[in-house]
Amino acid sequence: MKLSTTSYIVLGLLDQRGEATPYDLKGMVEASIGNFWSVPHSQLYAEPARLAKAGYVSEKRERTGRRRRHYSLTASGRRALAEWREGPTDQMPELRDLSLLKVFFGGDAAQLAAAQRAAHERKLDYYRALLADDTGSGPRGPWRTLRAGVSHEREWVRFWSALEKGEEP
Repeated sequence: MKLSTTSYIVLGLLDQRGEATPYDLKGMVEASIGNFWSVPHSQLYAEPARLAKAGYVSEKRERTGRRRRHYSLTASGRRALAEWREGPTDQMPELRDLSLLKVFFGGDAAQLAAAQRAAHERKLDYYRALLADDTGSGPRGPWRTLRAGVSHEREWVRFWSALEKGEEP
């Protein structure tokens, strides 16, 4: 079975959590990687069952109530995640920004800039508030990606601020 990026996201989240339902995975994505990686909810509900069928995760089903499915990593899933995590990549990120698309096609940059600057300032404030909880202990990966988000948002604030003032960024 070929593993997709969504497969590795599910394996990585299960590695962090130990055990989770698809609903738990959805909440984990929204609270973390959803800030920089889009994952359709439908994939988070379907992928664990696919991974279980291939032996990368194990599945336990509740006997009563809602009969939710709980998934956890198997040794095979841990190995696959470790191999993927350690493999280098030179893949560039895809940027899909509606305001940039409008600017590209001649939209009024100054008019678009005010709303974008404000949106990026809100996100920057949100990220900075999250960073305030960093004790310097525990896994560093989430904090490193959060710092990348802060840098990213700072640059967008600078870019849109310049356009808002009629300057070239």
